[in-house]
Amino acid sequence: MSVPLWSLFIAALMLVLTKAPVAVAQSRSGSGYDNAHPRAQQAGLTGWGARALASHHNMIEAFPVFAAGVLVVLATGTLGAAANVLCLVFLLSRVVYTALYLLNLSTLRSLVWGAGFVASLGLMLLPLLR
Repeated sequence: MSVPLWSLFIAALMLVLTKAPVAVAQSRSGSGYDNAHPRAQQAGLTGWGARALASHHNMIEAFPVFAAGVLVVLATGTLGAAANVLCLVFLLSRVVYTALYLLNLSTLRSLVWGAGFVASLGLMLLPLLR
């Protein structure tokens, strides 16, 4: 399997993995994890928990753009070193983005978000550069 396909798979897993800190915050919220009404409980999170939720939501938002980029690369046969690097930049940026969000480092977090977004757009533009 190619790096873009593996990256797409890992990014899909990150949709669930970025939920883990949210679940931790929910369980530490005083009443434990409310599996009957998790979204209502999430709405009441503050501080670290609210940032964890925002980071998770941002991963959900970033995934379709990245997935579209990977699909463009696969459909146009532009697999290669550039596509591999862009996919890895996206994945690394998402891990760092989540950490920076949890640490409340907003300016650096925004710069890292930009790197991931540019990587996704770069995947879409690769066929134009052949």
